[in-house]
Amino acid sequence: MLKRTAEAQQDFETAVDRYLTELEGLSMDQLLSKTNEEEWSIGQMYLHLIQSAQFMQLQQVDHCLAGSGAALATTEDKSEIGRTVFELGSFPPVRVRVPASPQYTPQQPESKEQLIEGLRGVVERMKRMEPAVSQAPEQNKIPHPRLGPLSAKEWFLLVEMHYRHHFLQLDRLKSELSLV
Repeated sequence: MLKRTAEAQQDFETAVDRYLTELEGLSMDQLLSKTNEEEWSIGQMYLHLIQSAQFMQLQQVDHCLAGSGAALATTEDKSEIGRTVFELGSFPPVRVRVPASPQYTPQQPESKEQLIEGLRGVVERMKRMEPAVSQAPEQNKIPHPRLGPLSAKEWFLLVEMHYRHHFLQLDRLKSELSLV
């Protein structure tokens, strides 16, 4: 059974509060520091969260709500991994590695303020869209590259799951940089 959107919104805001609290304790040098060229900095991870929510997940929510773009009325179901993720209500605690590339690797942040404003912007956008998402028809779906066709509600829930999943990376990066 899928989590309610209002509950996901609350859980998301709790996750963002943790990211903001973590950010307070980090200097700009610590945010930009990388252990090697294949690894992201903590700042890049923050930008990844902000950008993937704003320009992928929530954009797909908008398309599903409007029945536009790639949104299709379909009864097609999620992939096996997609079903598992939504049954568990979270991504498996497994590190996902994607080769560094200009299309995927986030830039380094310009400032802490950029990250704070970005996180708050995602919270505000989700607050505005939650009422519509909670009432959205389930048949308008857009395929996720790994999870299969997702409805507006599933794309919305994915944002909170994604932020929660990256706590593992944040903890690992802090440990590698001896910040814990």
